[in-house]
Formats: sequence, C-alpha cells, structure tokens
Amino acid sequence: MRGQGLIILGVAILIGLAAVFLANSYLGRVEQQQTTSPQGTVKVAVASVPLEFGAPITPDKVRLVDWPAGSLPEGTFSSIPQLLPMNHTRVALRPMAANEPILRSKISGEGGRAAISAVLDPTKRAVAVRLSDVAGVGGFVLPGDVVDVLVTRTPMNPNGNSQQITDVLLQKVRVIAIDQDASDSTDKPAIGKTATLEVAQVDAQKLALAQQVGQLSLALVNPASETSPTVETVSTEDLRDGAYVGGYSDGAPRFQPPPLVSAPPAGPRAPARKPANPDLTVMIVRGTKDSSYEVGRYVAR
Repeated sequence: MRGQGLIILGVAILIGLAAVFLANSYLGRVEQQQTTSPQGTVKVAVASVPLEFGAPITPDKVRLVDWPAGSLPEGTFSSIPQLLPMNHTRVALRPMAANEPILRSKISGEGGRAAISAVLDPTKRAVAVRLSDVAGVGGFVLPGDVVDVLVTRTPMNPNGNSQQITDVLLQKVRVIAIDQDASDSTDKPAIGKTATLEVAQVDAQKLALAQQVGQLSLALVNPASETSPTVETVSTEDLRDGAYVGGYSDGAPRFQPPPLVSAPPAGPRAPARKPANPDLTVMIVRGTKDSSYEVGRYVAR
C-alpha cells in the first residue's frame, strides 16, 4: 500500500510539471506573436505645443504621430491639409496639452474665432453679471467653477417699513468666463469686473432683473454637492451669531385663528338671572361673601 501511494504521488508531480511547461510554452508563443505582428496605425494630428483658449492653430503648432487604429478618438484629423484646408485659420476652443490629439469638438470651424457661443450648451444662455472683489470671492472664482448666485435687495413692505434681505437666486451655475478669460485651465486667482454664467433662459431673465433691483454675490460651490430643494431668506433680524428667525415677514397681515371657546357644561341649565338695576341695588360685603339688596329710589321733593 505504501509503495502504491508513492507511485501515485510521483505520477501527480509529473502531470503537474507537464501542465506548467505546456502553459508557459503557450503564453510565450502568444506574447511573441503580439510583439512581432505589426499593428495597424494611422496618422493623427496632435498639438506640438500647449494651446490655450483662443490660440490660433498654425502648421508649426501641429505634428503628425502614429496612432493605433483600434483606439482612434472620434473627430481626429489625419493630415495638416485636412485640419487647415487652404490655409484657413482655426482657433482652440478648449485648452490642449502638448501631444494631445486635436479634435473637431475642441476647435472652431474654418475661419472661425474663439467665441463663447461655440462652447455653450445648446439649451443654455450666457449672461454677464457685474462683480467686485468681494462679490467675486476675492478673485478665486475662475472659468469652469460652479457657484450659487445671491441677491441682496431692500423690498418695501405694505406698512411702509423696509429692511435689507438676501435670497438665493440660482444654485450650481457654471462660470464660463471671467472678464475676457474663458480658459478653464486658469489656476491663478484674478479679480474680474464681470462673470459670464451659463444659465437657462428664465434664469437669464432673473439675473437681468436682479441686477436692477439689488446687488449680486457669488458663492463657490463644490461641483459634487447637491442643490437644496428649499432656500431661505435672511433679513437684518438674523444678523447675530447663531440666530435665525426662520422666515422673513414682509409686514402683510397674517391669518389669526379665532380663540377656542369651551363648551358649556352638560346638565340642566340654570335660569338666567335678571341683572339688577344699579340705581336700585346696594351691595354689602361681609368677609368673603357679598349680598345685594334692592332699595327704593330716592325722589327729591
């Protein structure tokens, strides 16, 4: 029995070694075929130097490289005449790094220019709002950032009083330009006088009206944050640390429910007492008890 066990163990070892040898041989042949077999490549135009927003694309800023045909991005150019036909000018609408493929979606049309409308969402509008160093978050609002828009105004109450309030006008709005800079690769803070925001059509109307009735401010928002389904109004009554009244009152009369009246006690109702005539009644108080006596009216003779 012991001899048979040793034989079986030896056979198993030999079979395992043979399996390892065959697997290594197969993988080696596959790797050799992959390294020796020519792969299909095509010419692709890439940027030879970094290109910023609005930079003109000229032949000296473009070079052709071999690119695997199986992983070719959509919208590439295979030659410089295809990219710049008849020496027509194009400009970059998106920042591009060196050796990055030049795609149709990142450049203007033939003879085009660096226009904000070319990078604007087809369903949105571009609206410019006035900024100050404070309203623009000290220059840290840059193209590509997401902000909330706040409006501070002084509405007139029906009672003639007024106080300043601040509302959240819009939430999570994309900034597409600061002054004349629309490059989203800008990383240095710069104080600008105007910010161009990408908003819906109705929101564009709100921004135009808000600039006439109050002052706008921007608040930087994390792009991953969610919009709040409800927004609050803050008034001058809330300008204390940790204080919030919880709702701005415009002075309009509010509905006041009538006071509750308790029901009369059950049982037989006592007969109504006829009120005494104050001219013919005298009240005498003895301790905690009082008694009323009717007297005759004095008539002068």
